[in-house]
Amino acid sequence: MARTGIFGGTFNPIHNGHLHLLQEAEKSLGLDRILVIPANIPPHKRAVDLAPGADRLEMARLAVMGMDRVFVSDIELKAKGKSYTVLTLKKLHALFPGDDFVLLIGADMLFSFDQWYHWQEILSLANLAAFARDFGEEAELNRKAASFPEKTHVIRVKPLPLSSTEVRERLREGKDISDMVPEEVLKYIVRRGLYHR
Repeated sequence: MARTGIFGGTFNPIHNGHLHLLQEAEKSLGLDRILVIPANIPPHKRAVDLAPGADRLEMARLAVMGMDRVFVSDIELKAKGKSYTVLTLKKLHALFPGDDFVLLIGADMLFSFDQWYHWQEILSLANLAAFARDFGEEAELNRKAASFPEKTHVIRVKPLPLSSTEVRERLREGKDISDMVPEEVLKYIVRRGLYHR
């Protein structure tokens, strides 16, 4: 039975902060593989300057090249409509019966998890692993995790403060982002003319 991490998001674009979390999760949770799943339409937030799904998928693939246990899936992009985690997990259970799934989420997502669509069912389909950036946040997350007994891990990671919004803003301002995204992702963004308007 494989232990499979699920890392979803808009990845608009994927950046070095995402890759840092993937590495920390793989190390901390003993995962056999991680699926990076770009969302079609995120249900939890308004998508601003959202690049086409095909571009976000390709940037994710370029970003994880060389990470042996990390794979990119188009399962949500192919589904159309809003990308609800519970529906994705049901499909993954059908594709990989017997796998033990771990949903990798940020601290803010854990704090609002009990407002997610069919969140109780999500807990029947996967464990949760939330990333804490410091001791104070870790204590808060552990208190929240107690609401979901035996289903939630809290992982403390060295912070790498970076956001896709910041990457897009710097691109629009004509600033260098070579320290924010992998080289191949930067080349792709430039080639496709993404986020410049």
